[in-house]
Amino acid sequence: MKFVNWNVNGIRACVKKGFMSYFEEKDADFFCIQETKLQAGQIELELNGYYQYWNYAVKKGYSGTAIFTKHLPLQVFYGIGMEEHDQEGRVITLEYETFYLVTVYTPNSKTELERLSYRQVWEDDFRSYLKELEISKPVILCGDLNVAHKEIDIKNYKTNHKSAGFTKEEREKMTALIDAGFVDTYRYFYPDQKDAYTWWSYFGKARENNVGWRIDYFLASESLVPRFVGAGIDAHIMGSDHCPVTFELD
Repeated sequence: MKFVNWNVNGIRACVKKGFMSYFEEKDADFFCIQETKLQAGQIELELNGYYQYWNYAVKKGYSGTAIFTKHLPLQVFYGIGMEEHDQEGRVITLEYETFYLVTVYTPNSKTELERLSYRQVWEDDFRSYLKELEISKPVILCGDLNVAHKEIDIKNYKTNHKSAGFTKEEREKMTALIDAGFVDTYRYFYPDQKDAYTWWSYFGKARENNVGWRIDYFLASESLVPRFVGAGIDAHIMGSDHCPVTFELD
């Protein structure tokens, strides 16, 4: 089974920049997107053979997630069942026979870290949600987690320790998630790969010079490791300030 994840930074804009060509080329079983930035009825995607599930933020033109899948799920859940976290369209969960698939757009702590305290609460509640799911079956989590976990995951780590997405607090929460039994699939296959990034600033020719951050992930329950086939980063794909990431499961 092939999985793709992409923060499209506005699906309407991304469609104009080649989204459908990439979507058709990948022919994935599951295609998850974040930061859709729209409300219901603002776009109609002709995705033949796919079921579509969308979660919209209450605030217009903000956040939002979607999953496109060839496989009809047993159940679909929107949000994590906590009103304080479920106003921004950040989570969709699909249940299947042998696993849950969860896509997430983790809240950004913002430039002045004004949302860092909320982010800490979110992290704990979201991790609890995943562990609750895992009681019944393994979990595959994908999304923009808005954190570069280790120094290897960010080009300029020395100057970013107080930047949103690389603070000690955010990185510790990512460690807590992994310690709770989730495997960073890309690092499972490429533990020492440097210069492997999924997001680049629009400023200063960052993408041209590959001055980036790896903040988009596939994580999976440890019990699924025997079924891992591969993971990758499609850094050559344009259309957003993020690039797609991939995962394959037997």
